[in-house]
Order: sequence, then C-alpha cells, then structure tokens
Amino acid sequence: MLVAMEMFIYGLGIGLIVAAVVAVVSSSRVSRAKAEEKKEVEKYRKMLSDRMELEAEGLKKVKDENEELKKINENLRVSLLALRDKPGRKEMQRLQILQKAADRLTLNSPGFGPVWQAALKESEDEFQKVYSGFIPFIKRHIPGRTDAELIDTDESQRS
Repeated sequence: MLVAMEMFIYGLGIGLIVAAVVAVVSSSRVSRAKAEEKKEVEKYRKMLSDRMELEAEGLKKVKDENEELKKINENLRVSLLALRDKPGRKEMQRLQILQKAADRLTLNSPGFGPVWQAALKESEDEFQKVYSGFIPFIKRHIPGRTDAELIDTDESQRS
C-alpha cells in the first residue's frame, strides 16, 4: 500500500506540475491576446479621433465659407440697392431718352438739325464757362431753369 501511496503522490505531483505549466501557458496567451486587443482598440480609437478631427475641421471650413459667402451676398445686395438708387441714374436714363428723341428729330425733320446743332454748341459753351470759372460758383451748384419743355411719358396726361 505504501507503493500505491507513493505512486499516487508522484502522479499527483506530476499532474500538478502539468496543470501549472498549462495554466502559465494559458494565462500568457490570454494576456497576450488582451494586449493585442488593447492595442487594436487604441488603434481604432486613434483612427476614430483623427477622423472626427478631420470632419470637424472640414465642417468648420464649410461653415466659415458659408458665413463669408453670406456676408459677401449681403454686401452685394446692399451695393446693388445703392447703385439702383444712386443719384443720377434716373437723370442718365432721361438723358438717353432725350438723346434718342433729338436723333429722331434730326433725321426726320428738315431744318431741325442746324438749329439743334447751334443750340447744342451754345449749351456746351455755357457749360464750359461754368466749369472754367467765368460764371459764378453758385451757378455751378444750382442749375438754372431752361425754356425747354420736358417730354412727358405719362399715359394719363396724353389724353
């Protein structure tokens, strides 16, 4: 019986040694797998963080560009309104209408051309005198009344 007991103790000792070796190898594999998993998780976190930073920068650039374009659009709208209501615009339109009328009269009315050219030359000379200092300074800023009647384009006054 002593031999059987000795065999049992030897078998138990060898089994415990094998179990300890298997436990050490298994725990090293598990720790290695956890370390690799941790590295992979950190890699994915870093990738996600980088992607979120890039997307945030891109979104910020798009928002900044959108704000800048809104400001430019508003400035252009204000400029357009200012140019549309700019003093002199209506006068320039009126001048173009009068020039077309004078051209038509010159072509269609015999005798109007020479009279018109003389009146135009007198007006140009007077204008030059105003800006060269022969006529007082005040006349430069307060236009005088003319004897010419303006053409009225309103339909209700024609009837």
